[in-house]
Amino acid sequence: MFKPIPVSIGLRYLRAKRRNGFISFISMASILGIAIGVAALITTLAVMSGFQREIRDRMLQMAAHATVSADGDVMLNWRQAVTEAYRDPRVAGAAPYIETQALLSGPRRQPAIVRGVMPAEEGKVSVLAEKMVQGRLTDLAPGSFNIVLGQELATWLGVGVGDSVIVTTDFQATPLGAIPQLKRFHVSGLFVAGYQEYDRGLAVVNLKDAQRLLRMGDGVTGVRLKLHDMDLAFDVARDLALRLKGPYRVSDWTSDNANMFRALKLEKTMMAILLSLIIAMGAFNLVSSQVMLVTDKQADIAILRTLGLTPRGVMQVFMVQGTLIGVIGTVLGVLGGVLLTLNLDRILRAIEAVLGVQLMPEDVYYITGLPTQLEPSDVTIIALVALAMAFLATIYPAWRAARTAPAEALRYE
Repeated sequence: MFKPIPVSIGLRYLRAKRRNGFISFISMASILGIAIGVAALITTLAVMSGFQREIRDRMLQMAAHATVSADGDVMLNWRQAVTEAYRDPRVAGAAPYIETQALLSGPRRQPAIVRGVMPAEEGKVSVLAEKMVQGRLTDLAPGSFNIVLGQELATWLGVGVGDSVIVTTDFQATPLGAIPQLKRFHVSGLFVAGYQEYDRGLAVVNLKDAQRLLRMGDGVTGVRLKLHDMDLAFDVARDLALRLKGPYRVSDWTSDNANMFRALKLEKTMMAILLSLIIAMGAFNLVSSQVMLVTDKQADIAILRTLGLTPRGVMQVFMVQGTLIGVIGTVLGVLGGVLLTLNLDRILRAIEAVLGVQLMPEDVYYITGLPTQLEPSDVTIIALVALAMAFLATIYPAWRAARTAPAEALRYE
């Protein structure tokens, strides 16, 4: 009794049984369409966010959060850089490194990145030692000229533990002309990072051996940093470079992999736009059901007008009803999408058990389950978009109802 008249009438129309059963069917189809669209969009974006998180985490297990390297030359004061880095409370670990492009030759040839590390310090910036499937990282002793390869890289080269590979780096100018720098290394171990860029394109040697190979003396390429909060990577690296007072190049994990993250973001955005069309279809069904309802309620509208209800009030009646249909569909979609996302891995395993197939082979995707990450911001945006579509879908039918002439509507009643 305390509700405004348009709201009360709109709620009554929503609950009442309609003479035309087809209108009720279209209204239910509208609710179902909106709910399915919202649930599908929530689940899809959660899966894409989960894969993005999985890729990022696997990448950062092997890559540094930030690096400070010499600008066009070797870094000779790397010990000072490491000491300065640990003075920053935001830094969890720091270690020197050498990195260069090289051609690895075994029975077959394959280009790769050769990274020189200090095995005792590498655990402070990466989990390479934990990813070893054959051999140990500590086998990279200074002067041993041992090398650790990604398992896919070793497969492409046709080598295994105990074999040798020849590492070819830059050409060296000599009186006889340009001669490539060659060095034979012994494969002492293999690792599996779960990220193809490293498994197929990374080889690791001892820092001292890399210095001898590249004739760098006591210099290194730069210092790698691991942080407590990786979102502060660039700021921490820049502050370190400023304290060292020299021409240094600063990079972080976002800039090093900017193209990949842009591609993932674009893919997620396009998928959201495409799946929003399902919600739009539900909204179009809502327009149809409301237009048919307005036609069916011509006499009621005319009586309400003669009783003093203004055109604006008539418009509010049908906007309330249409908006409530959108709210019901959105709420059902959000609940269904959240429940589906939280149980998606169980559903996938059940489907695999019933069909007797493996939908996500580990040797292809590097994962055994279906990663999901439910972002509250994504759910909120999806719900608001669905509500906005439903609200806009009610404007034309409500405006058409407000234009009903009472005399014309009651002429044949």
